[in-house]
Amino acid sequence: METTLPLPFLVSVNIPRGLGGEKEGLNREEVSCLGCVFFEVAPKILDKVFRFLGRHNTEFQPFFDVTRLESRDDVISLLDAGARKVFVSPQQLPDFAEFGSRVAPVVSYGSASVLTAATEHGLLVTGFDPTTPDAAQFAADCKAKKIGPCFIKPVPGADLERFIAVAAQCNAIPILPSTGLTSTPQAGKLAVSKILASAWRSDRPDGLVPTVVCDENEVALGLVYSSEESVGEALKTQTGVYQSRKRGLWYKGASSGDTQELVRLSLDCDSDALKFVVKQKGRFCHLEQSGCFGDLKGIAKLEHTLQSRKKSAPAGSYTARLFSDEKLLRAKIMEEAEELCDAKTPQEVAFEAADLIYFAMARAVSAGVTLADIEKSLDAKSYKVKRRTGDAKGKWAEKEGIKPAANAAPSVPAVTETPNGAASGKISMRVFDLTKVSMQELDDALRRPSQKSSDAIMQIIKPIMDDVRTKGDKGVLEYTHKFEKATSLTSPVLRAPFPESMMQLPAETIKAIDISYENIRKFHAAQKEDKPLEVETMPGVVCSRFSRPIEAVGLYVPGGTAVLPSTALMLGVPAMVAGCKKIVFASPPRADGSITPEIVYVAHKVGAESIVLAGGAQAVAAMAYGTESVTKVDKILGPGNQFVTAAKMYVSNDTNAGVGIDMPAGPSEVLVIADKHANPAFVVSDLLSQAEHGVDSQVVLVAVDLSDAELAAVEDELHRQAVELPRVDIVRGAIAHSLTVRARTLDEAMEISNKYAPEHLILQVKEAEKLVDKVMNAGSVFVGQWTPESVGDYSAGVNHSLPTYGYAKQYSGVNLASFVKHITSANLTAEGLRNVGGAVMQLAKVEELEAHRRAVSIRLEHMNR
Repeated sequence: METTLPLPFLVSVNIPRGLGGEKEGLNREEVSCLGCVFFEVAPKILDKVFRFLGRHNTEFQPFFDVTRLESRDDVISLLDAGARKVFVSPQQLPDFAEFGSRVAPVVSYGSASVLTAATEHGLLVTGFDPTTPDAAQFAADCKAKKIGPCFIKPVPGADLERFIAVAAQCNAIPILPSTGLTSTPQAGKLAVSKILASAWRSDRPDGLVPTVVCDENEVALGLVYSSEESVGEALKTQTGVYQSRKRGLWYKGASSGDTQELVRLSLDCDSDALKFVVKQKGRFCHLEQSGCFGDLKGIAKLEHTLQSRKKSAPAGSYTARLFSDEKLLRAKIMEEAEELCDAKTPQEVAFEAADLIYFAMARAVSAGVTLADIEKSLDAKSYKVKRRTGDAKGKWAEKEGIKPAANAAPSVPAVTETPNGAASGKISMRVFDLTKVSMQELDDALRRPSQKSSDAIMQIIKPIMDDVRTKGDKGVLEYTHKFEKATSLTSPVLRAPFPESMMQLPAETIKAIDISYENIRKFHAAQKEDKPLEVETMPGVVCSRFSRPIEAVGLYVPGGTAVLPSTALMLGVPAMVAGCKKIVFASPPRADGSITPEIVYVAHKVGAESIVLAGGAQAVAAMAYGTESVTKVDKILGPGNQFVTAAKMYVSNDTNAGVGIDMPAGPSEVLVIADKHANPAFVVSDLLSQAEHGVDSQVVLVAVDLSDAELAAVEDELHRQAVELPRVDIVRGAIAHSLTVRARTLDEAMEISNKYAPEHLILQVKEAEKLVDKVMNAGSVFVGQWTPESVGDYSAGVNHSLPTYGYAKQYSGVNLASFVKHITSANLTAEGLRNVGGAVMQLAKVEELEAHRRAVSIRLEHMNR
């Protein structure tokens, strides 16, 4: 098959042992010569992975299955550290759309619609069993769809030779375990040389394949031939071994001493030529030149010359001084850099650039750095995905008269990386001063973190929804096994009465839940309508409105990065108060199949009939359409990620589902208005309480008439509190797209807030109560310094399920009315029909609806008789 990879397969290795030498299979040096490696990454080995990438990200071409990583930042850090491609779940895919071909989905073989998950950037299929009856059909479908690149990983213990043959039928790249491979023939192992020989195409009768030999700088040294035997010997000995067309195996340098150390071997794109990258000792060519195509040129020749001069330059000579006098070399580099910057014509630029490169290479050679080392560093930089602000450093910027832009927002936040990929440096928000920026600039800065396109999300959730709708319980379980790894579950539902053993909680937790339950109950019970609304609009015409509970409601309680029993309370208590007959919870189970006992306890207290053991779109579909075990509901409420929100919107528009939803809800957000009277520690604690929800959260501080010193105190407090948090990495991600706005007056601050329409609005100002009258758009308001947003999240009584992303302009948060519907009635006497009948008949006549008109006229005629 044609591939952009240097090999027609990947080698699956383990971390930490896989690259340090397995007890069986390929050793670390042999894997290094192949270079194309595949890892499954779990949080507990993440530090080891980053250390590996820090040392070897150009030595290897690493591919990663990252489905077990919950943090988007960790995945981005892997890409930034040199991962060539990461494989994520289809649900995660939209979160990484900006990284293009370096991210692709992974699905399990045998799951429904496996090939529909493929994107233009490829697909990874895991758990492939070449012995299954449908393997041939899968291969045919895979080849017909022309998925590229398609990677397939076998089940443990699969016959690798048979697996490779099926992979070829799929036109796919097989992922082969290093423990099942060998460099030389060995019982029970598959020789790498045999795999390569079966992949290359030779037009020679003897089957030899032409082989280009290059040095570490990718300069071609010569052309030779290889056989299956010579490749195996080269891999085993880590040297240059080729196939002489007349004399058999040719161990390069065995007689001349000009030996080679094998660095890497690869096939070309259409598999009819090999390439060996080697460290060459001495010359490759038998003539007085470095290679058979001629001598070195350009920077490679310069490196060779400087290395020679470093060894042989006469003591005290200018050349010798360049390597021994650091100050002289530094001065020359600075001199040539300035001359390059001052050059005008193309010829001058080329001349001065050559001079600078000369002295830069002298610096490298003096430090023992090779051109290959420099090129590795360049290659490593090419894989970076995190960008710096691009500003010049202090003294150089000052020299050129460049001043830092006050309050300017960098297009991408500057982040310093530590070796393990976690961000470091001061945690601070961008600052916008309304006296210095336009409203358009502020509006742009206040945009919520980018959410992925609805089309991209729909492509992911629709197959899930369809599977659940058609397969029922089986479909729900398939996705719970896949996404939550809860493979022990045999039923997607836990039914009431819930076992006491599943509600074992510390006494203090039970007390906290009970207090919160009672406060939420009181506040929502007070929202009940005392009696039906009744109005006599004219004599004999009585109109009324009365409420009735929605009979069956589905309450989605998110899982993932945090356990949220508070959401179960916020949804379950008002449903109970409203009198809903059937309350169905849905929440992702843990890997062992259990639900957190806090959620089970709340479900018990509110009288829920069942808990659906699923999350994401599959949970929404199960409640919307119903399954053998899951009760179909009439309305679905509760927050969730983009996929949950999209699934709720989808079913609300599907007449076959016949289900309503509460509101669109996205990542959490808060806007804090603070004046000179606000306590910086209080302000910061409220900002961070939302920033720790997720990297896609956004927090905004509107600082009213704060001096530079007062604002600096807030910024210092932000960093101090943030670094003490266990979720500091998540906070960093949220703060990266958060900001501080400097406003002059409270009116200006309220104008910003109402335009932003925050989920949570916190008023930390003097006489905060007076400012509430000016609130037009907000999900929930927290008034005064003693009212942290946390009390609303948990125990005060107000509901925390609120509109986000600006939807507070159109939607209310969840309240008692969310669980009831209103029914109107009209009751007319004969007198009433006489009074209103004429108007009705005339309007029906205007609209040409004769039956409408007659429904009145017949009754009036009857009265007249």
